[in-house]
Amino acid sequence: MSRREEEFIVQQGLLNQLKQGRINRRQFMTRMMAAGLGLSGISAAVAGCMPAPASPSAPAATSGGGAAVAERALTPTFYQWIVDLHPSLPQVNAQFPDLNFQIAPVEGFGIERFVAEAKNQESTWDVYVGMTPFVEMTALIEAEVIEPWDNYIPQDVLDDLIPSIREECTIDGKLYSWPFLLDVVGMGWNSAITDNAGIATIPTTWDEYLELSKQIVDSGAALYGCTFDAHGWRSLVPFTHSLSTDVYTAEGLFDFTSEPAIEALKLMKEMMAFSHPDILLEGATDGGVNGTPDEVAFAAQRVGFYTKYFNAPLRMAANWPDPTKLKMGGLPKFTGGEGATVFWTTGACLFKNGKNKEAAAEYIKTLTYDQQIWQDSIAGSPTAHPGQLPPYTSLYADWDANRPEWMPEFVGLIREQLPIARAINNHLFGLSQFQIGKAEWARFLSGEQADPMVAMQAAKDAVMAELARAQS
Repeated sequence: MSRREEEFIVQQGLLNQLKQGRINRRQFMTRMMAAGLGLSGISAAVAGCMPAPASPSAPAATSGGGAAVAERALTPTFYQWIVDLHPSLPQVNAQFPDLNFQIAPVEGFGIERFVAEAKNQESTWDVYVGMTPFVEMTALIEAEVIEPWDNYIPQDVLDDLIPSIREECTIDGKLYSWPFLLDVVGMGWNSAITDNAGIATIPTTWDEYLELSKQIVDSGAALYGCTFDAHGWRSLVPFTHSLSTDVYTAEGLFDFTSEPAIEALKLMKEMMAFSHPDILLEGATDGGVNGTPDEVAFAAQRVGFYTKYFNAPLRMAANWPDPTKLKMGGLPKFTGGEGATVFWTTGACLFKNGKNKEAAAEYIKTLTYDQQIWQDSIAGSPTAHPGQLPPYTSLYADWDANRPEWMPEFVGLIREQLPIARAINNHLFGLSQFQIGKAEWARFLSGEQADPMVAMQAAKDAVMAELARAQS
């Protein structure tokens, strides 16, 4: 990774904090200057933006047979939303008495703190649970923040991974993400609303989806017919995949100017005619990526149909008087289209400068195979109902052979989507290409630009300009 790329990652994080009001202009300029002065300056600057880590507990022995006493206790760090949605984590943690469990200093997928520490060949933590491959994995690899799991993950666990998930988490033949939570983009709907609108069929094409969304509005069954999350990886890409997955450049970037992508953008505008006016706004939490307007509208029962990863309608329907009114199905497709969608996993990465790597592997194995974690995720708990699924073939085989009483029908539905789903390519700009491009393609959605190709070409040009700047 070039020096310019390293600076770009840190500086983009500082710019995000400035935009969010978390630092003022003077702090931004000071820290930008520090980022160009050397490793210690970057570390101090970025560390100043983040919450201070909890004090490590007393050192503990690693789990490897004959291993020396570790320099510190096993220290995992988790993205806050995972802790919020998976209340059984303390039960897993209790199996590791000297664990120094921490919340990660990240927001909006920011990795600035991790990069800054790696520049000093340091890491406060041993393992991070919260990495999504297409989002930040390439950047973490190129910044030499993380290393592969291959020397630590048991072979039987590696062989147990669903093949498409293992491929998603692998770069150059090495597994950099130990997958944990599986999400697939699909469709949910409020059957109380669709029943009141006289809808008795499930839309399988986008034409049907739009027709039924209009029927909801026209009937007065709900204020809005449909909604989606305006972040590109949650809407533009899965809608594009429903027509074709052959939409990536030789370098691995999403081709905004491909015909399927143009059709997906036009579909988004058609959907907006039956949706709430704030649909393009950023979310209220986590740097704008969560607490999005679509979630608010579906939770408030103001909209009939909803396309997003399945855990979103499950979580939002938990707010309804009768959550059983939620129904789910596969993502509609364009007539004659491929009928694919998008999946991703959120998993764990191993810090290159961490201290307890064998123990980290033992911990992640225990976490990802824990039956209570999966029961709470799939069946729901008093805290949340994320509906996220495991990455292992053996767990599904066991459940198929001895179906638990708590197992809902939607598990089979989501599993059926996985073979036709495609992961977004791993790339340094895997996520940021959509963050950068949104301002341009949104001009078509808002009506400011009449030609979708012009808007998408501008999005592509903006991404390429930023990529060139980062690599110069």
